[in-house]
Amino acid sequence: MCGDKVRVLVGMSGGIDSSAACMMLQEQGYEVVGMTMRVWDSGSSYLEDAGALAASLGIEHHVVDEREAFKKEIIGYFIGEYLRGRTPNPCVMCNELFKFRLLCGLADKLGCRYIATGHYSRITDMRGHKYILTGEDAGKDQSYFLWRLDESVLQRLLLPLGGMTKADVRKYLLGKGYEAKASGGESMEVCFVKGDYRDFLKEMAPDRMALVEEGFFVDSSGRKLGTHKGYPYYTIGQRKGLGIALGHPVYVLKINPEKNTVMLGDEDRLKAAYMLVEDWKVIDEADFFSGRHRLQVRIRYRSRAVECAVCRIDSRRMLVRFEIPVAAVTPGQSAVFYDDGVLLGGAFIASQKELGVLLNSGEELEFV
Repeated sequence: MCGDKVRVLVGMSGGIDSSAACMMLQEQGYEVVGMTMRVWDSGSSYLEDAGALAASLGIEHHVVDEREAFKKEIIGYFIGEYLRGRTPNPCVMCNELFKFRLLCGLADKLGCRYIATGHYSRITDMRGHKYILTGEDAGKDQSYFLWRLDESVLQRLLLPLGGMTKADVRKYLLGKGYEAKASGGESMEVCFVKGDYRDFLKEMAPDRMALVEEGFFVDSSGRKLGTHKGYPYYTIGQRKGLGIALGHPVYVLKINPEKNTVMLGDEDRLKAAYMLVEDWKVIDEADFFSGRHRLQVRIRYRSRAVECAVCRIDSRRMLVRFEIPVAAVTPGQSAVFYDDGVLLGGAFIASQKELGVLLNSGEELEFV
């Protein structure tokens, strides 16, 4: 405490959003403390930028070096998912395992009651629980990446940008005299991949990638269509960069790492009426499966929310039924569930191999 001021620890990247968050919280009367994670050396000046901003605002600034652990856990997960024929969600994992864990841990040590970030999302109370709410700016809403946060984190989390648009934030920084900051570029979704993720895989895991051999493109009947470079180099829904000409547009429908095959087909074949998800996590389990919600699900960051119903298979898996078929259900990506903008929980999209077995088992499936 500094006098009567409540301390709040802000995750600072040195960029536009976290910088604005620090200033706004100061204006609201908090004693702001900054924390910057050092997880990846990429030639960026983010450490210097965050330090310079902290100095200009007269706030404490702490750098937490997690490079070794980050490489093992997040980079290892990123590479491993592609080698499993899946498409990873590193920001979701980083938020849970690093960013918010470190913020909470350091906040406790420094006597900070709250933590804060520059995410474009909000916090709301509903039926005795804390929930994440989508941001006011639909084009910048980042709630999708926060679904794995525990409610204990949400209870102390402040999100000062949730009611603003990106243009509002830039205008705010300009008004505060931070012209260079206000005109800064957007941060990347995957901070450690600067170019093509395929080059990153080869750079970071040369021995494992050296074992990846050329394989075959096949159609839905298993007929060979041509040769591909290796299954990790493709993702569900991909159309460009396939390196094969069949006289009509084709898309990646399925990836089989065991057989090293990549199934291609028409766009209509990408659409699915059902989806199997795993490792689900919700704020209030009884409430989520109560049937009182009009559920919507987003299956990737930029996708629109689609009406759906869910059936709990067991403690790990759920079956999702879409009201309207959706395209490119991609194992490894997140499926995030909402009710009118309130984030109720999420799951990882599983392999769809067992989908047919579940749907044709003869057992009555109870969807809510």
